[in-house]
Amino acid sequence: MTQIVLAIGFLLVCMGFWGLMTRREVFRMIIGFSLLDTGVHVIMVGIGYVRAGTAPIFDEALAVAGAVGKVVDPVPSALVLTAIVIGLAVTALMLSFAIRLHASRGSLAVDDMKELKW
Repeated sequence: MTQIVLAIGFLLVCMGFWGLMTRREVFRMIIGFSLLDTGVHVIMVGIGYVRAGTAPIFDEALAVAGAVGKVVDPVPSALVLTAIVIGLAVTALMLSFAIRLHASRGSLAVDDMKELKW
């Protein structure tokens, strides 16, 4: 199961990177960034998953010595929750910039914005 989740994550990262590098419209580049961001989140969750794992609460039922293979790591899950919020804010900011670009230039094609190039 973990290999499937990691494979899906890597597929999303590859699709997002491909979308960022090959598309010449701002909106499609934003979609590629969102796919890449989601793929990274899926990979991080897949790394922290432990099959038949338990919560990291140490008591009589779970000894510290045997906890390495039985406890689910909570740090990747917490990082993913934070990254989802940050990714949502960055995507909203990019979409607002795209709206402003379309309002001022009338197009979202990168090739139409020659005066912005170096």
